[in-house]
Amino acid sequence: MPLKRLGHRVLGLVLAAMLLYGGLAPPVRNFFALPWQQRLPAAAPISLPWELPPGLARQVEVKVNSGDWSRATTGDFPRWLQLQLKLFGFIPLKNITIQLVQPVDVSPGGQAIGVFLKTEGVQVVGQAAIVDERGNKVYLARQAGLETGDAIIAIDGQKVTSDQEVANLINAAGQANRQARITIKREGRLLTLNIHPRYCQETGRYRIGVYVRDSTAGVGTLTFYDQNKGVFGALGHVVTGSDGQTAMDISGGRIVAAAIQGIHQGYRGQPGEKLGVFLENGQFSGTIQKNTIVGIFGTITGKLPGNKEIPVALADTVHPGPAEILTVIEGEKVESFQVEIERVMPHQRASGKGLVLRITDPRLLAVTGGIIQGMSGSPIIQDGQLAGAVTHVFINDPTRGYGVLAEWMLQETELVPKDKARGATVETPGSFLFVVFCVG
Repeated sequence: MPLKRLGHRVLGLVLAAMLLYGGLAPPVRNFFALPWQQRLPAAAPISLPWELPPGLARQVEVKVNSGDWSRATTGDFPRWLQLQLKLFGFIPLKNITIQLVQPVDVSPGGQAIGVFLKTEGVQVVGQAAIVDERGNKVYLARQAGLETGDAIIAIDGQKVTSDQEVANLINAAGQANRQARITIKREGRLLTLNIHPRYCQETGRYRIGVYVRDSTAGVGTLTFYDQNKGVFGALGHVVTGSDGQTAMDISGGRIVAAAIQGIHQGYRGQPGEKLGVFLENGQFSGTIQKNTIVGIFGTITGKLPGNKEIPVALADTVHPGPAEILTVIEGEKVESFQVEIERVMPHQRASGKGLVLRITDPRLLAVTGGIIQGMSGSPIIQDGQLAGAVTHVFINDPTRGYGVLAEWMLQETELVPKDKARGATVETPGSFLFVVFCVG
């Protein structure tokens, strides 16, 4: 057998043995788990989550073409780089595409806020029986197909914006002995129902049998703001209707500063809550413009604390490990508490649940029992960046809950161009950087 062919076979057997042995080692498993594409801030150094043993790490050499790097990191964003990993400097292992994104800085919040939302139309929050002249109980609205969670937009062609307007128009239709033509909005669709009101002996007026509301209010937490542009994001989750599932269609709303006056501690099976008062003459206020799956957003004015701006972490760079949250548990004082990010789920944007966290701070656990209502929107800081916001608590374990990734919230604001918010419009990488990992 020729020596050249024998040499190739020996090399093949050695490589096969190395792969078989190395495949059982964590560094090799980590290598094969490396993503084919990664997004990084333009100012950040490239780092891959590949933990090599110290002895092997000293043998790894990274060669960067500074000219290509300079061209790749200038101009419009997002920009693209191509990493090529090679074994022994000539055996190709993996190509990784890096997308460089222009970082955005914001001021982290943590302040307690009062949230007022004005619904579009008037929302149905429950069904009621009508006691007629014979003493019979009837559910007219339910029988006609009106459902809890529907928004009543108009009655007999007249738009309604308050519960009193609904009551007056229903009563007028009943007095005229005719049907009320009710326009509703359900899951984005407009529907029309015709209901003949009946006289209610208990209330002394004509009714169709529904409970409605035209606004909602509650306590939450400011996540971030931009002092110069007057933009804010808060809550980290959608404000839903009475069914707890459907996003509330809003026609406006506002936020005001709030002060926390007490805490109902959370327990297994029983969520806790912050007890707060709204400060109508507080130091800041804002106008709500959007109610989305990842929070409420709008404009903010007034005297804000001027917290130091920090970068918003890209979803791909948030990782399991220690972090901190900013929130208020007494008065208006924003405090920092230790948490642990246990899991990151960057592909779960549709649900708004991008990470799982656990409260580890002994003082916060002693005061609140964990995550409680009113803590929604509390900013999560990791590695000096705004990583996300607290959103939900696990009912059976109040020390743990969900959070939303801060980048998802940022994409709902005017702080990033819409066509570059996710880099989705860039189809072909424009610049390439070849980095060689030499092992041996």
